[in-house]
Amino acid sequence: MSRPRILVINPNSNQKVTQGLEDALKPLAFEDGPEVVCQTLAEGPFGIESQADVDSVAMPLRKLVESDNSSAAFVIACYSDPGLQVCREGTDRPVFGIAECGVLTALSRAETFGVIAIAQRSIPRHMRYLRQMGLTDRLAGERPLNMSVAETASGDDTLARMIEVGRTLRDEDGARAIVMGCAGMARHRRPLEDALRIPVIDPTQAAVTMALGTVQFSAH
Repeated sequence: MSRPRILVINPNSNQKVTQGLEDALKPLAFEDGPEVVCQTLAEGPFGIESQADVDSVAMPLRKLVESDNSSAAFVIACYSDPGLQVCREGTDRPVFGIAECGVLTALSRAETFGVIAIAQRSIPRHMRYLRQMGLTDRLAGERPLNMSVAETASGDDTLARMIEVGRTLRDEDGARAIVMGCAGMARHRRPLEDALRIPVIDPTQAAVTMALGTVQFSAH
């Protein structure tokens, strides 16, 4: 019998981000467990950094999910959760958004959380989503790196800037856990947590962990 598959979709077309996701998810692989496969959305922009970018990938994501008859679950690996609801309408299999899962995981680890965003203009979009989820009262703050998605995935100075912003969220805003607000930050979770000494949530790891549990329990 073949192993069930969890498809992790990077909605931007930056292969470096997809590679970072693959590396970050390796600890979740286990013998006889679901196969975790990362895929780049070829039609996506190089980075999802605006509402227009978010809207542009919703239907390509829906088309990909609808046409996939092999995967047991899907993860949309972008912190804006683009197309999440429309993809859920297109399949009876579970679809996870990393922002939703990342925030819910943070709430299980601490009373308050902070978010590291890639840019200032991302924050209003994230705040709309948190208001929709009814969770703004648990948000200590959100602060930007003011970098592009590509820079967070491959830039040499990204970790130092993340530590700086994370300390501000912790010391000035009162965050007791940090959510990394971009899939491109995946490779920095462990060193950031070591530096801050509070829980740091990689939202893609959080979403895939939820997907693993869902798929495993539905198979047994």
